[in-house]
Amino acid sequence: MFVKICGITNEEDALMAVALGADALGFVFARSSRQITPAAAADIIKRLPPDILAVGVFRDEAPDRVVDLALRAGCRGVQLHGHETPEMADHIRPSFPVLIVAMAAGSSALGHFDRFGADALLLDGHAPGSGEVFDWSLTEGMPSNRRVILAGGLTPDNVADGVSVVRPWGVDVSTGVELTPGVKDPRLVRAFIHAARDADDPLARAQGPGPFDGYED
Repeated sequence: MFVKICGITNEEDALMAVALGADALGFVFARSSRQITPAAAADIIKRLPPDILAVGVFRDEAPDRVVDLALRAGCRGVQLHGHETPEMADHIRPSFPVLIVAMAAGSSALGHFDRFGADALLLDGHAPGSGEVFDWSLTEGMPSNRRVILAGGLTPDNVADGVSVVRPWGVDVSTGVELTPGVKDPRLVRAFIHAARDADDPLARAQGPGPFDGYED
């Protein structure tokens, strides 16, 4: 089970999440209470183990700026979390080993996901970053050969249910493991990772190999 802890704003939280078993960390460059500058993110990312995927999160940003900011920060992955088009993704994709595209569950846009050439689909609610749980039944009938990362209001208390219902390849959390916006709670991070992995269904692994095999430089 791939686990991404998003909304990282400081080195202490980053190293704590890694020590507790996170596979990836998300750095929000879009306007948000968890927004971080490329320079601050770079200071954190250069201290991470090489097998940890640092993901820059963007929303409705110009492709050239996405590439510039993410490279300056040292990100090896980019997550597009707005109204980006496949053409924009085509511009961004060559610069990064990993591309994640976020879409709302139940959206008609899901029918065009394959045009993005993304490595994973992050399923969120209709209000990205709100911390609200969406109706997991909206994922019924989705193709099982995609790497689906479940997001949207996940917490240590509900992630096991989300994993059991959706059978995702991975999970993503931000607000659900925080003390305050941008500050993570080690107890919640530990509980979240354990709950997600304890509920992992072997059938979900059919969606792909290990966490982004081959993304390493």
